[in-house]
Amino acid sequence: MRPERLVDAVLFDTFGTVVDWRSGIAQAVAEFSSAVDPDEFALAWRGRYQPSMAPVRSGEREFVDLDVLHRENLEATAAELGLPLDTAEPSDVDRLNRAWHRLPAWPDSVPGLTELKRHFIIGPLSNGHTALLTNMAKHAGLPWDVILGSDLLGTYKPDPRAYLGAAEILRLPPERVMLCAAHNTDLEAAQQAGLRTAFIPRPTEYGPTQRQDLHATGPWDVIAQDIVDLSVQLPQHVPG
Repeated sequence: MRPERLVDAVLFDTFGTVVDWRSGIAQAVAEFSSAVDPDEFALAWRGRYQPSMAPVRSGEREFVDLDVLHRENLEATAAELGLPLDTAEPSDVDRLNRAWHRLPAWPDSVPGLTELKRHFIIGPLSNGHTALLTNMAKHAGLPWDVILGSDLLGTYKPDPRAYLGAAEILRLPPERVMLCAAHNTDLEAAQQAGLRTAFIPRPTEYGPTQRQDLHATGPWDVIAQDIVDLSVQLPQHVPG
């Protein structure tokens, strides 16, 4: 008799875990203007990401999707670092803001996801909205079975409603769903919500000076080197 699988669905944090946002955004900034350092700008733009979602999670602000938050954060970062938006064509600014839809996958992402897809339901559990994640999948060749955008869930991680809502949409109990992420805080919140967890490191997500999430810091169900390694390990895991 074949052993029961650990989970039925493996969902993925996307920015940083599946796609390399830093190099993708830096490239888009460099194509837009030579007035700023593209790597510095990418990090500063991303630095406003979590704070901008906090009012939505707390209920102080109605849900708005990441295109709205990214545009607000782009304008604030541009003002801070001296990127000229007001003299650019509006269509060029819009394209820059939508660079988050066109991010490159890490080299192991597509082969690892393709193998996992043979055994499990796979999809993003991301703060990106459905259109963003769909465009990203087309651009990077991500072979998702399902796309669970934050606009379907009406909130942002690490709100427990995001994790539980994803499981509910899939008609699965939380313990039959796994979140894979390169961020320990994301996994901690998923675990508290009852999901299974898998950690993979992305030690260059924030560049050569990265100091966080270099290794697993919690009792996660699986710790893998990358998504290909996860696709090797996971079919062998059974509930303990």
